[in-house]
Amino acid sequence: MRHFPLMLFAAGFGTRMGALTADRPKPLIEVAGRALIDHALAIADQAKAAPRVVNLHYLGDRIERHLQGRDVALSWERAVILDTGGGLRAALPLLGPGPVMTLNSDAVWTGQNPLLQLAAAWDDAAMDALLLLLPAGQARGHAGRGDFLLDPAGRLARAAGAPGAVYLGAQILRTEALHTIPDPVFSLNRVWDGMIGAGRAYGLIHRGGWCDVGHPAGIAEAEALLADV
Repeated sequence: MRHFPLMLFAAGFGTRMGALTADRPKPLIEVAGRALIDHALAIADQAKAAPRVVNLHYLGDRIERHLQGRDVALSWERAVILDTGGGLRAALPLLGPGPVMTLNSDAVWTGQNPLLQLAAAWDDAAMDALLLLLPAGQARGHAGRGDFLLDPAGRLARAAGAPGAVYLGAQILRTEALHTIPDPVFSLNRVWDGMIGAGRAYGLIHRGGWCDVGHPAGIAEAEALLADV
């Protein structure tokens, strides 16, 4: 199976975590005795993702110390957080050319390894993006409707208020479109919208469980998900 470079997003302030992130970055919050970033890196290890890049900003020195001695490159966003699109573009010199995987560091997973599932489904000829999803009712720790709809071929459309599927923070993405956006700080949503319009953005339903750990209640919910395995 093909192996991809991986961008692991870890620069955010974690404001939804309240007091828990007053003195530590969200990726170092523990779930079931293990830091969130270590849950994510275990997924990367199993998928043999390489190279692996972690972006840093808020309390990034603590994450840097935590990762010392591990085979991970660091992409510092010292002046300002660049958001997902700007952050990924800034890390491209470390990631190299070609499609890359990205993974958020604030969730836990069960079932099939999400990166392996994406790699097995990637189609170079048809796809500019492949996003991993779950129906909104199955996405634990997530409130609200889904982000996307899927047509029978798996192509994405925006949910636009209809019940849909939630983006889980794992994808494969071609990076050329990042260079067409003039702003230094921007979301990957802008890139996805162009790919959706071209019919080259696809979705895939995760074969397993997932829980968002972006807020304090998500810690217990994620531990319950892992305990059920």
